[in-house]
Amino acid sequence: MWDALQAIILGVIQGVTEFLPVSSSGHLELAKVILGNDDIGEASMLMTVVLHFATALSTLVVFRKDVMEIITGLFSDNESRHFALKIIVSMIPAAFIGILYEEQINSLFSNNVLLVCCMLLVTAALLFVADRAKTTDKGVSYSNAILIGISQAIAIMPGISRSGATISTSVLLGVDREKAARFSFLMVVPLIFGKIAKDLLDGDFTSTQVNFLDLGLGFAAAFFTGLLACTWMIKLVKNSQLKHFAYYCVVVAIIGIVYVFAAG
Repeated sequence: MWDALQAIILGVIQGVTEFLPVSSSGHLELAKVILGNDDIGEASMLMTVVLHFATALSTLVVFRKDVMEIITGLFSDNESRHFALKIIVSMIPAAFIGILYEEQINSLFSNNVLLVCCMLLVTAALLFVADRAKTTDKGVSYSNAILIGISQAIAIMPGISRSGATISTSVLLGVDREKAARFSFLMVVPLIFGKIAKDLLDGDFTSTQVNFLDLGLGFAAAFFTGLLACTWMIKLVKNSQLKHFAYYCVVVAIIGIVYVFAAG
């Protein structure tokens, strides 16, 4: 019963934090420690992937028109095609790192609170710098897509916000915040689906360590929370100053660091 409740709590946390620049993976790892979840790295990473998959699906639902434009754009000769190609280009760095260093990445998702807190401070620094950038109305170019993709690859680290890193990079490159947020949310969807497909082919979901009830409950909680959150979070990111999210990351990081040294 407690394991099922933990899965639901983790799902809600993922659904809310995925669409804010505060690192959903970092919050998941901190929550696992607070809840007393002592899963080994692989099992912990699997839950994280499933929860991200749920919010990726909620993103598809909310941005279904954009997704259809991307799909149809691949077979047309207009602006939609270029946008679709930029999404593909942005995926390359993270896909490369994810495949090449999968085992090392999995080992990071093992209740490593100090690492998460340090990376939250990195996220805060990115947000502080981006907040001081001038507002522009530029779109995402191909060169921008590569740089944003590199930011997404670095954000594989738990505690570095993927949306925070990609949106901050976009803003620093002169991209309009709303366009940056839209691109940030859409560029991760193919990667999540690719990760799930790879896990299925590798047999990770048939492991004896997998509790399908817990995964299902966490998935449902993340999906429905994500549906609600995604509809208004993009406006919050657009209209709010990024430094407010940076302050939040600093506070959470400090609390986590104090906890590590107090418990150690």
